[in-house]
Amino acid sequence: MPECPGLLTACCSCKIKRQTVPSDSRDACSQSHDSSVLPPLVAIVGPTAVGKTQLAVQVAERLGAEIVSADSRQVYRYMDIGTAKPTSEQMRRVRHHLVDVVNPDEAYTLAQYQVMAYESIDELCDRGALALLVGGTGQYVRAIVEGWTIPRVAPDRELRSRLYARAEAEGKEAIHAELNRVDPVAARRIDPRNVRRVIRALEVYAATGIPISRLQKKGPPRYRVLQIGLTREREKLYERVDRRVDGMMAAGLVDEVRGLVARGYDYSLPSMSGLGYRQIGMHLQGEVSLQEADQLIKRHTRRFIRQQYNWFRLSDARIQWYDTGLDPYDEILIRILEFVSAE
Repeated sequence: MPECPGLLTACCSCKIKRQTVPSDSRDACSQSHDSSVLPPLVAIVGPTAVGKTQLAVQVAERLGAEIVSADSRQVYRYMDIGTAKPTSEQMRRVRHHLVDVVNPDEAYTLAQYQVMAYESIDELCDRGALALLVGGTGQYVRAIVEGWTIPRVAPDRELRSRLYARAEAEGKEAIHAELNRVDPVAARRIDPRNVRRVIRALEVYAATGIPISRLQKKGPPRYRVLQIGLTREREKLYERVDRRVDGMMAAGLVDEVRGLVARGYDYSLPSMSGLGYRQIGMHLQGEVSLQEADQLIKRHTRRFIRQQYNWFRLSDARIQWYDTGLDPYDEILIRILEFVSAE
């Protein structure tokens, strides 16, 4: 662990230096800071099981920073094991934001996430604390670091129910084809297997008559961003996935899913479609054996990792990549200190 005399106090745990920007980009922290400057934000991104949480907690402890989650599953209460939430010890060591914010049967949109994330980051900025945006949900990360303008369209439960029923009856390709008809740009961007995103795009079009691809735009920068990407040799990463799933099963994932159903949360809810929950639900409904469910979770997690690398590309020059197999903590800490202290 490197020693950085003076830097931690001057840059992180007290007053964060801010970089001057053109007046047309002014936004964040405008209530209590000079609006002609942008505050720093560090994003720690990468695929599932690569070690983001562990490294982020270490960095946050060292710098007096706090973590703002960018995980679309960890927002749900009562869903702890299958979402690989930070442990109670990690939550005690470092304050986490946007974990456990809605119940599993509550709608939660990208627009809602962006508003809450901005509020958390700006509150940290006002206190002079560094925010670490940590997670593997590409949309969440991009919405913050790229300042997306997101349509504020309220969820339409009746339409969603009809579309989910249609996807179940006719297949995911049917509703994706419908999206392709009204918004081919969005259809090219959204994987047909991501039913929730396809339905959201159709929902926005139904409410506004305007394709979501035209409504989602990048705004002026709200923060000065450093993106740290964590990666690992693919087979080693898959081995970590297998061990993680084994650990989830041993920790009581089956009982967690059973308990959610006992609370009244139906298998058809979007929250219950996440990795682990869908497959264990299939087991509890007698569709597959527990061993088969276990293998399905591992297989689908590997597929999900490949999708995440489409959001966080190793060739993306905006992301500084580090191999977690090489223990990059010291190097990353120094890089963050340089970034925060930069004039």
